[in-house]
Amino acid sequence: MRRRALLIINRNSRSGAEDAERIRARLAGCGIEVFEPKPTLHAEICDVIRNHRQKVDMIVVGGGDGSLNAVAPALVECGLPLGVIPLGTANDLARTLSIPPDPDQACMIIGAGCRHRIDLGRVNGRYFFNVAHIGLGARVTHTVSGPAKRQLGAFAYFAALARALRSTRTFHALIDCDGRRLEMDAVQIAVGNGRYFGGGTTVAAAAAIDDGRFFLCGVEPLGWREVIRMALRARALYAGRFEERDPVQVEQGREIFVHTRRPMIISADGELVGRTPARFELLERAVEVFVPQAYLENEVKHVAQG
Repeated sequence: MRRRALLIINRNSRSGAEDAERIRARLAGCGIEVFEPKPTLHAEICDVIRNHRQKVDMIVVGGGDGSLNAVAPALVECGLPLGVIPLGTANDLARTLSIPPDPDQACMIIGAGCRHRIDLGRVNGRYFFNVAHIGLGARVTHTVSGPAKRQLGAFAYFAALARALRSTRTFHALIDCDGRRLEMDAVQIAVGNGRYFGGGTTVAAAAAIDDGRFFLCGVEPLGWREVIRMALRARALYAGRFEERDPVQVEQGREIFVHTRRPMIISADGELVGRTPARFELLERAVEVFVPQAYLENEVKHVAQG
């Protein structure tokens, strides 16, 4: 029986416009009938999905993490499985799910039909797949521009990070993590649902998008000694491998509250979503996605090891 897909492509993403015809042809070759809505405003995407919920068997999104974030409310409401075709800058959800960056291969994964349910985060009522930031990461999101992402790719984040470092201040945070209370001075707090953010940085070495928990990572103020030491350990930190003497505090939980003395910007999946105080809720197995068989095999190994 021929399957039907609602195809949503962000033509403003890095390669969206040039890949659209190729994606339609590849999905059709996989036996998937494609419905593609007329270009519409970003804010109207969820309404488009709701209007097609009885006409299609899946939602396929070609774009980056921001495009995937935009469809999350409708996915939760309609219960349709999600196909991911990474066309954005960071593509962290695709990386978490072991979906390759090549659109043809991503379409073949959808065609193969292997599904898996993953967790979804929610902060102050806004959904996110990957990670939410308060402090430095949110400021990076605030300063990086769309044209810069299209022209520079992941390097746009490094340029925005350099600018943000000059203006980011230390803030005081009160945190409740599943009833455990702590407080800290920080330049950055990240709450990760998935494994990756910022184009491949690992939230924490043990993080997964289907483990039923958040990882909270708070980065303390850095003196010049800490900056040098962290620079020397850049590869390990990029992989989420922290040591006790690192100025990073890691917590795990399913419900997290973060209060700051002054309102702080919150970003989620590269989108600005509000200000603190922040309430983080985990929605376990909330969304079904198409994944490669290798992802499920790796998950089995991960569970067996720990």
